[in-house]
Amino acid sequence: MSSKDKDRAIVVKRASPKKSGHHGGAWKLAYADFMTAMMAFFLLMWLLSSASTVQLKGIADYFNQPLKITLWGGDRSAEDSSILKGGGRDISTDAQGVTRSTDGSSSRAERTASHNNDDAVKQLQGALERQEQVRLHDLQVKLMAAIEANPVLRQFKQQIRIDSTLTGLRIEIVDSQKRPMFATARDVVEPYMRDILREIGHTLNDVPNRIIVQGHTDAVPYAGGEKGYSNWELSADRANASRRELIGGGMDEAKVMRVIGLASTQNLNKADPLDPENRRISIIVLNRKSEEALNHDDSTTTTLSDDAAGSKPLLQRLAQPVTVAPKLPAAAPPAQ
Repeated sequence: MSSKDKDRAIVVKRASPKKSGHHGGAWKLAYADFMTAMMAFFLLMWLLSSASTVQLKGIADYFNQPLKITLWGGDRSAEDSSILKGGGRDISTDAQGVTRSTDGSSSRAERTASHNNDDAVKQLQGALERQEQVRLHDLQVKLMAAIEANPVLRQFKQQIRIDSTLTGLRIEIVDSQKRPMFATARDVVEPYMRDILREIGHTLNDVPNRIIVQGHTDAVPYAGGEKGYSNWELSADRANASRRELIGGGMDEAKVMRVIGLASTQNLNKADPLDPENRRISIIVLNRKSEEALNHDDSTTTTLSDDAAGSKPLLQRLAQPVTVAPKLPAAAPPAQ
């Protein structure tokens, strides 16, 4: 090798790797469009799930004929704060051809006010019911204390039962074989029974609630059966005699709302209808709800219209004279 070859520079050529072309960002646009569509879909589903029935009806009416109403309008279109007029009739009214102009705030305010009023009424009713329960409980405690404080009544406390029911406070004076409340088969009040009723009547004036007096007998029938004087008349007469003694004790006579004779239809001892304990007087101190229900029943009337089908034959039959059978003499009553 010559000296000239040694001094020559050595050049090494290396080929760089071939670069591929750029793919572009079209997929990013497609992905963004997809995410936007999904967001819009979920927003639509959320709005539909939170819409009321009336709002859904308005949306359905809009899509019935949106293009015609949007372009030309009409008498049956609803005018609200939206730029586009909704389709169909105004669902807030039953009148045909009536339009409204509102942003919806007034209807929301009315619904909110109505809801608040309903809540206030319910709270007031609940407070009144709780107050009444406290008042009836105090009456129960006061009656029991009065019985314990009276030496005459204390010996008969086993015959006096006081408990709470759905209709109010129930005070029952139960008969027994050893201590009958009334004379046999009569409505004459025994002396100790008179003391009990008058003490109860004096205490009932402490509450504004009205009362019902019920008379009960056992199932021992009269000799004449149910045709003459029976347990129905006896229970009613005894209830009315008890009412007189309550008033005699100082109770306001306007507090009495009903005086009822129930005979042996509501036995205390259902297993033995002849049990003397079934003979009793019940005094129901009505709560407000029960009293309102009875007042509503009293004010509800039913009339027979002449226009009813077949009314003329019925009225003609009613106009016919009726033959009344002669009343049979009442048989002697058994021991009650």
